[in-house]
Amino acid sequence: MAYSTINDPSAYFHTELYSGNGSTQVITNTALGDFKPDWLWTKSRNDSFDHITRDSSRGVAKRLITHSTGAEDSNSGTSSFNTDGFTLDSTNTVNKSSDTYVAWQWKANGGSTTTNDASATSVGNQDSVYQANTTSRFSMFTYGPLGSGGQIAHGLGAIPHVILIKSRSGTRDWCMYHHRNTSAPETDFLSINQNVGTQDATVWNDTVPTSTVVSVSGDGKVGTDETYIGYAFREVQGYSKFGSYTGNGNADGPFIYTGFKPHWVLIKETGATRNWAVADSDMQATGNGGNTNAFQTNTNAAQDANERMDWLSNGFKIRTTSTTWNTSGGNFIYMAFADKTLVGTNNVISLAR
Repeated sequence: MAYSTINDPSAYFHTELYSGNGSTQVITNTALGDFKPDWLWTKSRNDSFDHITRDSSRGVAKRLITHSTGAEDSNSGTSSFNTDGFTLDSTNTVNKSSDTYVAWQWKANGGSTTTNDASATSVGNQDSVYQANTTSRFSMFTYGPLGSGGQIAHGLGAIPHVILIKSRSGTRDWCMYHHRNTSAPETDFLSINQNVGTQDATVWNDTVPTSTVVSVSGDGKVGTDETYIGYAFREVQGYSKFGSYTGNGNADGPFIYTGFKPHWVLIKETGATRNWAVADSDMQATGNGGNTNAFQTNTNAAQDANERMDWLSNGFKIRTTSTTWNTSGGNFIYMAFADKTLVGTNNVISLAR
């Protein structure tokens, strides 16, 4: 059985669905394990508004867009992170009257950061500022300008399985390291703002990340005279899983074991020009066997209800021939976070939907 040290995943990751009111609005999370969001990702479900990300390391006023190469800006929208949610102004992208929205939230360290002076700590060879949650194994780190690459302290305290980096000050692609991307993932990267497959480049300096640092090259996307934000993740049994599966091209698609009941899943075929797909069990259009609402991180399109996925007590099963999810023979990487642990320290067993 997949026992977990995290009994309530909503203490570290939470989805909140809400409706816009066209005015100011305080969104109060309904999670059992309420927390102040450190990384907030919002999207209109029924409108072609941007995927907007904000975090407590850069400050709530600063936004980045997942489907854009654009630099960080200070456009309005979210005005505060609160102890149990966040506050919105009247901006349409996050709060248009009659629109419905989803907000994905991760907890790091409540906005409390640690400065790594590389010359004093001998951790890496470049300075960084990070905040980490060593229980859920999620960290955010800022750094730069560098000049020409280097080793950056990420604060995770474990070897990351997934790293996501975006230039804050330059017009650059997002770069993702995923440990199941290829047989040598340190030599390749994926971009969540593009539908292209794996790109072979020395973004990660062809070096596997360690429990203390991530290596970046002098590529402008990750390591030149610009400023950067990074997000690092490592699997926690029963709470998160970052793996891969092979598609079969059949409506009776592959079953992917995660060891928990999934809540949120991000999927990308690595070897082909395909859209990214992100699905959430709270947005399920119908029950298992029915339609699944999903987004594309590389476009601003509204949710698509034409995909199918079953959310099970110990994983998820693909129920579509869509090439975005299930190309025959295709290698798909995924990120998954739990709705319920299969078995926690409280010995409570989770049931399927």
